[in-house]
Amino acid sequence: MPWRKRTRSTEMVRVSVSAANDLRYFRDLVRQTRSTFESLRALLLRVEEGDGGGPPFLGKRSRADLKAAALMTQRGLWLNRDKRIIGSIPGVSVGDIFFFRMELCVIGLHGQVQAGIDHVPASGTPNGEPIATSIIVSGGYEDDEDRGDTIIYTGHGGRGVNIRRQCVDQKLMGGNLALERSMTYGIEVRVIRGLKSDRSPNGKVYVYDGLYKIVKCWLDVGKSGFGVYKYKLLRMENQPEMGSTIIKFAEGLKRDMLQARPVGTLSLDISGGMENFPVSLFNDIDGDRDPLFFEYLARPVYPPYALEQRINGLGGGGCQCVSNCSEGCYCALKNGGELPYDVNGVLLRGKPLIYECGSSCSCPMTCRNRVTQKGVRSRLEVFRSRETGWGVRSLELIRAGTFVCEYSGIVLTRQQSELLAMNGDGLVYPSRFPPRWAEWGDVSRVFPDYIRPMFPFLPQLDFSLDVSRMRNVACYLSHSCAPNVFVQFVLYDHYNVLYPHLMIFAMENIPPLRELSIDYGVGDAWMEPEPAQITAS
Repeated sequence: MPWRKRTRSTEMVRVSVSAANDLRYFRDLVRQTRSTFESLRALLLRVEEGDGGGPPFLGKRSRADLKAAALMTQRGLWLNRDKRIIGSIPGVSVGDIFFFRMELCVIGLHGQVQAGIDHVPASGTPNGEPIATSIIVSGGYEDDEDRGDTIIYTGHGGRGVNIRRQCVDQKLMGGNLALERSMTYGIEVRVIRGLKSDRSPNGKVYVYDGLYKIVKCWLDVGKSGFGVYKYKLLRMENQPEMGSTIIKFAEGLKRDMLQARPVGTLSLDISGGMENFPVSLFNDIDGDRDPLFFEYLARPVYPPYALEQRINGLGGGGCQCVSNCSEGCYCALKNGGELPYDVNGVLLRGKPLIYECGSSCSCPMTCRNRVTQKGVRSRLEVFRSRETGWGVRSLELIRAGTFVCEYSGIVLTRQQSELLAMNGDGLVYPSRFPPRWAEWGDVSRVFPDYIRPMFPFLPQLDFSLDVSRMRNVACYLSHSCAPNVFVQFVLYDHYNVLYPHLMIFAMENIPPLRELSIDYGVGDAWMEPEPAQITAS
């Protein structure tokens, strides 16, 4: 399915995927492609900002998203360009969120950079009639009406430059004709909604809301007095709930949780104020209240000798920066010659180990190299799930590459772990987490000869986290071999590389109320409860 040609195919196909392995394959393919796009975009922004950290052959361009897409084009990394898919795109789920129109093009969800209607032209169809494949609903036309399951969509054309008002009559041609023909033949279209968001780098997000059927088309006189083509679309049944609806519901939960969802909330904050934001507990399935019986532990508890290297151990000492750290400072050198985060706190690329600025550094807490030590940045919720027991989700959009939370517990040595394991397994072993960090920021698919900087060394980890009595929100993360978060090892309050912090980062853009999942390194055959599911005595 990767694109190896510059021109889009006009061959129309439907793709049906039902086997679990196939679903995972396409999901991983889409996620890997999106990760490559975001990694390139981040590197390009660093080059433009004069921040270093990127290969010199990237060059400069004002729109990093356009440049990233162009580089992926040259390597044939766009998806679904060899076919025009009618209906659902394999690997794309209802509710998926995107920040850039170019990202929609790269994965083949919507192939137009600016136009709201994507269609197969008449020259590319067997009967010589255009067929629409997807539309973007973002309120760009004054005559649009969006009621969720029902949309009154205005055709394209007839507007002035950079204004919403019509200034001439629309014509039944191009995308407008394609929508009318799709209605005639009963062909569904994908609907992507554009919404404002303060969590997006450009102030807007695009949400895939599923498939709609066009049931009516007519020529009407618009609000500005000119002829406009209107289309009535109805959402097809038996689809997951619309992502845009979930986003609005999550906003209501943040404003007043008990009013928006009066039944099922067991606690407004199981952390007892220990986190930056409340961690709610929700169960509307059964009477299980297990998380209420654990003592909340926001940060791991280390044995005293592990902290003896707070100043003088490997990697000890701090920078002398008086404001924000920059490339070339002492802490950047410890991280392989580059700072690990951008100015917004987004992880640029995964590493075996990250050194954040600590107490021995002169820089303030506002330094860009102090991210995970500041705590959670989103409203999280522990909830009861029929599929995974207990799970974790966010009430807010989590951007790919951002810090989510820390995995906390009582740190035990190997000998202590062996003794405790005899009485029942309530342990999390950091060494078992697969190196998913290596997937984040990897641009080798675009630049095979690009050599990553030298990374800080991480020895074999030989400790465990005891979560049998004290734990935090991360202990309820469910397992998946296709996860949306990953573990990144970090040091900041001590410099003993044998005992790093387990920091959780987002592997993709995670919509509100979507379950967070992590790869515990146990495989799909692992059916025992995760550490999160241990029952309190």
